[in-house]
Amino acid sequence: MTTTKTTILPHTPAVTSPSNLITIASGKGGVGKTWFAITLSHALAKAGKRVLLFDGDLGLANVDIQLGLMPKRDLGNVIGGHHALSEVVTPFREGGFDVIAGKSGSGTLATLARSRLIALRKELESMAKRYDQVVLDLGAGLDAGVTVMAENNGVTLVIVTDEPTALTDAYAYIKVSTMQTPDADIRIVVNQAGNRAEGERTYGTLLRACENFLKVSPPLAGIVRRDPRVRDAIRHQTAFLNRHPNGEAAEDVGMIVGALRKGR
Repeated sequence: MTTTKTTILPHTPAVTSPSNLITIASGKGGVGKTWFAITLSHALAKAGKRVLLFDGDLGLANVDIQLGLMPKRDLGNVIGGHHALSEVVTPFREGGFDVIAGKSGSGTLATLARSRLIALRKELESMAKRYDQVVLDLGAGLDAGVTVMAENNGVTLVIVTDEPTALTDAYAYIKVSTMQTPDADIRIVVNQAGNRAEGERTYGTLLRACENFLKVSPPLAGIVRRDPRVRDAIRHQTAFLNRHPNGEAAEDVGMIVGALRKGR
């Protein structure tokens, strides 16, 4: 696998954030990251957890679009200094979890000063005390808005597919993250796999690169099989677990939730 040249930021000291944060990350777009974040949040809620889904991708924010939500306030209001983070929460009643929507086309978190990003992260960490789980859907890539918000004591699930660019960019994300925070809890989710065997091969390719070049071995959090019903749910702006609760992808996300709940 071809590696990508990356800029390594200075090592970040250990943080003291809550451990109930789950960061959903990817090196590139188009791997189903936001769909996975939504479906994971929904599955956690169905398991009886109080869940908040934070859409931190201001440039391409689409959690609200996929769910057919029309929030009165969003993260753009917070960035603009008009409201506190707690004032822009929108309940997604059909799924039983709360959402902080982004604002598509309003720029990225990377345009904010690092001090403002840290303040936003701390505000989110304070809100996390009200929930059992907080899922952070961050933008693709490695800009400051992603790396600063991802600096927490929770689990980071890196979403990857079998596309060469997805593998390369996921490797780059893991490289930068482990350089900044060596003890980061990073796990891999293979999405859109043809079957479990293909998913295992995709994971094996990324794992070998990480072990050979980074000397780290991020574990496999799970494999989500390619399911044509995912596109149908997105097209109808309906939560996947409501529209297709018995789909293969629903089963796979449920297995990931089960492993997370058991601490694996």
